[in-house]
Amino acid sequence: MGRLREAIRRLNPAIPEEAREEALRKVLRVATTSLVQTNRAIQRMLRDSVDVEYARPDGSIKGDKARLVDFADVRANDWFVVNQFTVIEAQHNRRPDVVVFVNGLPLALIELKNAADEDATIWSAYAQLQTYKAEVPSLLHYNAALVVADGLQARMGSLTANQEWFKVWRTIDGEGDAPKTALELEVLVRGVFDRERFLDLLQHFMVFGCG
Repeated sequence: MGRLREAIRRLNPAIPEEAREEALRKVLRVATTSLVQTNRAIQRMLRDSVDVEYARPDGSIKGDKARLVDFADVRANDWFVVNQFTVIEAQHNRRPDVVVFVNGLPLALIELKNAADEDATIWSAYAQLQTYKAEVPSLLHYNAALVVADGLQARMGSLTANQEWFKVWRTIDGEGDAPKTALELEVLVRGVFDRERFLDLLQHFMVFGCG
């Protein structure tokens, strides 16, 4: 929470502290009973900023926006990647392999399996993601990308994607397919997690159905 609070303060210097704290509360306490609806509400906040209000010196109330992400300048954001990040929720203690944080928010999760283990495939990693959804859903409230990989193969999907819709990422620069000899995981990491491209995906390519 400290990284998120600091990011909100840094990205919104023109609004008062109480408005920044209101934005923090709204992000941390989205009031829905559905993981998908919570994720949808938070993705809207990430893209469109958080609605806040505060009193002007004359006593009137001003509406404003508090940014959670600086899409114009990737360097203005706090990027942080954690290996073996521990999440405790209810009676469950889980440790996802890699969590990518932007401004203190866990926006991507990578679950890895050992390619040398014949019994542990990328679909074992996919099954682990389903366990996280059931047992530590708060980790996924903010999620924008899920990745499963075994060192050789790699697939990416969304929070609502079933196994069929976890797909290979085929390009690094967005201009053409990577060489067929390139490792899928390397292509995915270099293609998706380039900072500018990741923010572009977050801002322009997160879509929810109407149902």
